[in-house]
Amino acid sequence: MASSSNYSLASTIKLNNGLEMPRIHLGVYMTSGNETSKAVTHALSAGYRAFDSAEWYANEREVGSAINSYLSSSANDSLRLQRQEVWFTTKLKTNSSYDATKKAIKRSLERSKLAYLDLYLLHSPYGGKEKRLECWRAVEDAIEEGVVRAGGVSNFGVRHLQELLDSKPRIIPAVNQIEVHPFNTQLDITSFCREHNIVIEAYAPLARALRMKHPKIVELSRKYKCEPAQLMVRWSLQKGYVPLPKSVQKGRIVSNAKVEGFEIEEGDMEALDGLDEHLVTDWDPTDAD
Repeated sequence: MASSSNYSLASTIKLNNGLEMPRIHLGVYMTSGNETSKAVTHALSAGYRAFDSAEWYANEREVGSAINSYLSSSANDSLRLQRQEVWFTTKLKTNSSYDATKKAIKRSLERSKLAYLDLYLLHSPYGGKEKRLECWRAVEDAIEEGVVRAGGVSNFGVRHLQELLDSKPRIIPAVNQIEVHPFNTQLDITSFCREHNIVIEAYAPLARALRMKHPKIVELSRKYKCEPAQLMVRWSLQKGYVPLPKSVQKGRIVSNAKVEGFEIEEGDMEALDGLDEHLVTDWDPTDAD
């Protein structure tokens, strides 16, 4: 289990390809248009340096535009933030074929106008084994061509990960992005990924606010003098994960990442682990064929 009292928006984690990736990302699932642009701009101003989009979300254009606009704006005059200091993730919508994946990567580049993709994920295991492996080969080629810096998967269960590793890929996935929080700990998947040096990205790290009033969350939030959302983000970080808290409200975007002022004690981490009820807040393709 990772443990540090110094987690912040400036923290990074080393991927299995040697790249350093920010530890906290802004999720933009189910946001669109001006709402997305404003959220990304607020996040950049607050110190976020990583953004999680997807072809499926239909907001790659807005995220990329907001990043580029911020980098060239007067707001960036003192920071002098560069493109290489901002991490952009997007995902393949459908596992259909090698050629379709290469075309999807090209379209994501064109929509975001970010020159390259920092992290490209297969969004789900749907499509079957052969399709997954074929699409992964396209991701490998995109990495070797330099248009993608790191590749990974999302919503992959242990069986999907094992079959990919058994195929002897040229590149091991750097990331598996899954739903994980104290109410859905996904121990089998997280343990497998830790064993194989695959970073877990935690989407819905706040359990979509469905358990903010749980007695244990309330109790520990009071103990550590923090917001329930901060407690859950901090839990994710101390587990060694990369949380993707989502909000479009400026105040929440700022407060969700203020987790450097406390450290959850080991006994309390275990108590939070014990809240697991396999709460699925959206979808769970991890057992797909």
